[in-house]
Amino acid sequence: MIKDQETLNMLLDSVSRFVREQLVPIEEEVAETDRIPEHVVSQMRELGLFGMTIPEQYGGLSLTMEEEVLFAFEIAKTSPAFRSLIGTNNGIGSQGIVIDGTEEQKQKYLPRLASGEIIGSFALTEPGSGSDAASLRTTAVRDGDYYVLNGTKRFITNAPEADIFTVMARTDPKARGGSAISAFVVEKNTPGLSLGKIDKKMGQRGAHTCDVVLEDCRVPAANLIGGREGVGFKTAMKVLDKGRLHIAAISVGVAERMLNDALHYAIERQQFGQPIAEFQLIQAMLADSKAEIYAARSMVIDAARRRDEGQDVSTEASCSKLFATEMCGRVADRAVQIYGGAGYVSDYGIERFYRDVRLFRIYEGTTQIQQLVIARNMIRAAKG
Repeated sequence: MIKDQETLNMLLDSVSRFVREQLVPIEEEVAETDRIPEHVVSQMRELGLFGMTIPEQYGGLSLTMEEEVLFAFEIAKTSPAFRSLIGTNNGIGSQGIVIDGTEEQKQKYLPRLASGEIIGSFALTEPGSGSDAASLRTTAVRDGDYYVLNGTKRFITNAPEADIFTVMARTDPKARGGSAISAFVVEKNTPGLSLGKIDKKMGQRGAHTCDVVLEDCRVPAANLIGGREGVGFKTAMKVLDKGRLHIAAISVGVAERMLNDALHYAIERQQFGQPIAEFQLIQAMLADSKAEIYAARSMVIDAARRRDEGQDVSTEASCSKLFATEMCGRVADRAVQIYGGAGYVSDYGIERFYRDVRLFRIYEGTTQIQQLVIARNMIRAAKG
């Protein structure tokens, strides 16, 4: 559902140019220093990239899901670290407030998220609850006009940079599963909130994760998202459905970048007196990658359009996330193979992408969780 094709084209052109001229040239610098230069973050703010999906009345661009995935295709053609910084503001860091927040919560936080004045983060995963998110143990006990939160969150994206956290906590200690979970907005300077050391990861240097520790953290009751207890898990699942489509789109964009690099290398690299692109086994890898990218792109756009039409796309979002992220891993592997020995050293950059994209098959629900979601939805539908 594209609202304004001309405006969208201008946006996509500006993002594509920004990626090509500003981000690609500093990919290696970000990988070496593990930080995104502040002048680049400022440019992102000026382009409005922190508020792409936030409603216009709160200072954002209010992109539809289809427009968002088209944007994701473009921003993904560079190091995933750049996307990660703005991605939480546009996705899991803000969407809990956008979807289920009270008007007061929206007025307070969304304009600042949209401008990039503050960075949002989403704190769901815990040391003992990753894929089984409904088993989380962080507690929130009502105490007058406050809730007292205790627990530890793990692998929280953008936590070192975040100003606010959407925290999932158990408000009913006796109840099991998701029905006892509530969502809270917790500001970084709240007494009792502290951060662990920054994680050393396989890839995606420049995009940071760490533990978020809550020790008798007193959060105003006004920060209970939606003003209701027990609906936080449903909020999280709505957020993740949208996030899974976004990650699927990112996987498509990165795969397109890797394939383009591998194609040009194959055209230039000479062996046996001719470019290796002339060899049929190289062509097979290029062709398989092209076909799988096209299939994933088509899936993502179709699912996005269905969501814009108001359909429940839980199954389609999981199908897209499963297929696109696995596809991206296969394209990365083929790209390294096409580069040969050069693909295994850091000078050409493809080994960095090979490590970076491995995360896509894990976060926002592993491939195996997507399989369970798809199958359970199928069974539920068949039973009527």
